[in-house]
Parts: sequence; structure tokens; C-alpha cells
Amino acid sequence: MIFQRLRLSGFKSFCDPVDLHLEPGLTGVVGPNGCGKSNLMEAMRWVMGESSYKAMRASGMDDVIFSGSAGRPGRNFAEVTLFLDNSDRTAPPAFNDADMLEVSRRIERENGSVYRVNGKDVRARDVQLLFADASTGAHSPALVRQGQIGELVNAKPVKRRALLEEAAGISGLYSRRHEAELRLKGAENNLERVDDIIAQVEGQVETLKRQSRQAVRYRNISGDIRRAEAALFHVRWVASRVAEKEAQAVQARLITQLAEAKHQELESRKALETAEAALVPLREEEARAAAAVQRLKILREQLESEIERMGAQQQDLNRRLKQVSDDVERESRLVQDSEQALEQYEAERAALMAETEDSREGLDALKERFATSRALLEEKEKTFRAATARLAQVRADRAQAQRLADDARKRAERLTIQIADVDAEAQKLGEQLDQDAVIGQRMAELAAAKEASMQAEEAAMSAEADVQAAQGALEKSRPNLRELAEQTSRLEAEAETLARVLNIGDNELWPAIVDALEVTPGYEVALGAALGDDLEASSDDGAPIHWARPGNGDNDPSLPTAVTPLSRFVDGVDSLKRTLDQIGIVDAERGAELMLQLETGQRLVSLQG
Repeated sequence: MIFQRLRLSGFKSFCDPVDLHLEPGLTGVVGPNGCGKSNLMEAMRWVMGESSYKAMRASGMDDVIFSGSAGRPGRNFAEVTLFLDNSDRTAPPAFNDADMLEVSRRIERENGSVYRVNGKDVRARDVQLLFADASTGAHSPALVRQGQIGELVNAKPVKRRALLEEAAGISGLYSRRHEAELRLKGAENNLERVDDIIAQVEGQVETLKRQSRQAVRYRNISGDIRRAEAALFHVRWVASRVAEKEAQAVQARLITQLAEAKHQELESRKALETAEAALVPLREEEARAAAAVQRLKILREQLESEIERMGAQQQDLNRRLKQVSDDVERESRLVQDSEQALEQYEAERAALMAETEDSREGLDALKERFATSRALLEEKEKTFRAATARLAQVRADRAQAQRLADDARKRAERLTIQIADVDAEAQKLGEQLDQDAVIGQRMAELAAAKEASMQAEEAAMSAEADVQAAQGALEKSRPNLRELAEQTSRLEAEAETLARVLNIGDNELWPAIVDALEVTPGYEVALGAALGDDLEASSDDGAPIHWARPGNGDNDPSLPTAVTPLSRFVDGVDSLKRTLDQIGIVDAERGAELMLQLETGQRLVSLQG
């Protein structure tokens, strides 16, 4: 194998992907201190399986990841890939099927490293053996580090022997010998445990014989119990069938009653609709009559109010007429007094005129008396004219009062006639309202129809409740029947299982299939976790519990990509191959991710089980 190229990504000072081509001849890397020359050598040792972080000049293996700088952020992973030319086919058989080998190691912060060869996950031990067979490796003297020359000069024979073995190309054989010694030691430990297991199994045989006798007794007793339970279940089943038939009969009867009740309800609804249809015009006529009665009542109240007002007005006119009569009498008396006074004045004037003719001596005195009498006469005339005017006004008021009284009397007569007409119309309406009895009868018929409808609905509801009760009883009986059937099936299966177990003799022991398997070391736990107790079954077709021979499995689904089937690490029995082809070996970290890609019948298991 020839190293052709080294690719670094995120490793120490190499943030971006870098390819270092190792051309034929001498390849040199020149540069100032701190430019990363030593990092190239450490990357090569790291990808070849170096497990010591101190050899990487770090405080932890995560320190080999680029941690960032002033202008670049840190990375979360680092990966180194070494490209090998395998055209001469000198690689181990597991990797000798390609002309070019890509050995890569990838580390993520706090998640550890992953080794891959041509994209397939491998163990660190596999990578170390790959390079050990090529007389190189992470600790190879060919990788000269600082101070190594002095160590070789001062090395003891044991260390110089390692250098000579690597030069002879046998260092890989020593690694395999060490691994073989570990396997042999494990086999010796297993052989020592076999004796203990044999002694333990011999003690268990006696226990199994005793349990076999108990099982025979249990089989007999179980048979008796099963027969008794079968008889009991049969009795219960017969009773349930009888109850079911009775419930069905009750259900049929209740359904018939329900149909009759619904028919009665329909008839009652029709009668109710007919009564309501006939009641509509009667209600309209009643409304019209009530409106007419109300109008007449209002008119009568208005007429009675008008009569009361006219009566009060007539009383007022009578009072005023009486007052006018009194005024007329009083003014008549005043007129009579004025006429008497005027006659007296005329008599006095005549007397004075006679006295004037008899004597002129008292002319001046008479003139004075005449002037006084004339003034008094004028005053009396004014009083007379005022009384006459007042008498005329009183007479006019009396005539007006008389006319008002006549008008009030005539209006009262008209109101009386109107009241009589209103009473006649009210009596007529009363006769029309005698039809309320018919309306009451119709209302009674409507109430009776509603009552019949309610009774029909109650009967229907009662019938439906009875039907539901019958159906509930029927549904309750059906689970009992199903339970009896399930118990019968379970007892039959238990009887068959006990018969198969108890018919096995002491000499009819079937070897478990696990005894015939050849498992690659390290995969025993995964196999046991994947199949469990199924490994105790036999591969013999005559065994009661055995692995049947499957078909070719050409149509079986494939496992997810990059998942290795367990069948590659288990040999010995063909009947298990198809099952093992559907069981994949994965890392525990990737199990949850790959589980979503599984098909029906497939499963995943890790090496730790």
C-alpha cells in the first residue's frame, strides 16, 4: 500500500479543507515555526489510530478541533482522510476488494471519534491492524518525532526488538496473536463454566421431574375443571339465549306498541290541526265583535260625558236666568221709583209755576229751586236711561239664556236618542256574542286534542324507553356470550399446550438452536438481545417448538443504508438466516434515527444489546 494523499478539515490549525499530495520521491514541507508542519504529522498519526491526546500535544482529544481565531469562528468537528493505493492487493482481506482505500477519522465535540474505511464504519482496532499489516501505524518508528533519534540510540533491546519486528513486517501478527490469546482465555473461562452449568442442570433435572409429575396432576385436575366450567358456561349460554329471545320478544311487542302510539299521535295531530283551522275564523270574528263593542263603549262613555256636561251647562243657564229675572225685577222697581219721582217733580213744577203766576216776589228763590230741581231731574233722567239700557241688556241676556237652554234641551234629546241607538246596537252585539259558547266548545275540543296528543307522545316515549331497555338487556347478554366463547377458546388452547408439554418424555429432549450457532466474538450480546428466548427453540422439525425452514426471502425489504445485517456474524443454521437478515447492527447513538426507516418485521440492535 502506498500513501497518496492526506486531506485535513478542521484539524488544529487547518480550518478549511486542505489536500497534501504525496508524490513519488521525496516530499518536503518547509515553513516558519507555527505554520502547521508538525500538525501534518500529527494528523497522519491521528488518522492511523492514535488514542493518546498527550501524543497530540493537547489536554483533551477535542483540542484537535479548530478552536477559532481572531477572524475565524471555531469548528464543531475535525476530519482527516488518508488515501491509500491498494492496487497490489496487500491490504487485509476485509478491505482488499478495492484499488483505492480511503481511511478517515472524524471527531465531534463531546461525541468521540468515528473511523471509516471506504465510507463504512469500522473499529479503531480494525484501522490499527490495517496499518500494522503494512508495517506502519501511529507508533511506527518510521514517523520520526522530536527526540525519537535519541530514544532509539539509548533504547533497550526490548524496544529495539519492536523496531526490528516492524521492519520485518510481523508487527501485525503480534497484534492478532494478542487478540487470539484473549479469545482463548475467554474460551477457557467458558469451559470452566460448563462444568458448573452441567452440575446446575443436573440439579434442575430432578426439579423438572418433580414439576412434570405436578404438571400431570395439574393436567388431570385442569381437565376436570375445564369440563365443569364448560358445563357451567353451557348453562349460562343457554340461559343467555333464553333471555335474549325473551328480550327480542319484548322488543317486538314494544315496537308494535310504539307504532300504535305513533299512529294515535298522528291522528291526534290531524284532529288538532283541523280544530286549529276551524278556530281561526271564529277568533277573527270574535276580534271584530270585541273591537265593535269597545268602540260602542267608548262612544257611550263620550255621550254620557256630553250629557253630564250639558246638564251642568243647563243648570248654569237656569242659575243665570234666575239672576237675570232678579235683575229685571230690581230694575223695574228702580224705573217705577224714577217715574214716581218724575211725577212728583212735575207736580212740584206745576205748583211752582202756579206760585210764579201768583207772586213774582219769590222769583229769584224759585229760579234757584228750579235750577236745583232741573239738575235733579236731569240726574234722574240719566239714571232712568241707564236703567232702561240695563233692562234691555238683561232682557237680551235672558233671551240668549233661553235660546241656550232650548239648544241644550234639543241636544239632550238628540243624545238620548243616540244613547238608545247605542243600547240597541250593544244588545245586538250581545246577541252576536252569544256565540262565545260555540268558541268555548271549540276551545274545549282543541284542549282535548292537545291532551290526546300529549298522551300519545308520552306513550311513544314510554315505548321507546322499553325498547331501549330491551336492547340494553340484549347488549348486556352479548358480552357474556363473547366472554364464554373467549374463555372456551382460551381453555382449549391451554389444554392443547399442556398436552404438548406433558407428552414430552424424559428421552425426547430437543437441543436448542443456540448450540448449533457460530457467532463472531463480540456479537453474542447483540444476538441474545435480538432473539431472546427464541434461541432456546430447536432447529429440529419434530420438536414441539422449533424454527421452521423459511423461503428464499427474495422479496424481503432491505435494511437502511449503512446498516450491517446480523447474519454476517452468525453461521451454522440456515433456518435463522432470513430472520438474521432483517436484524441490523448499529451504534446506540444512531438507533433512534434509523428506527424511523425500518419496514415491518425489521429490528435494530447494538453490540451492547
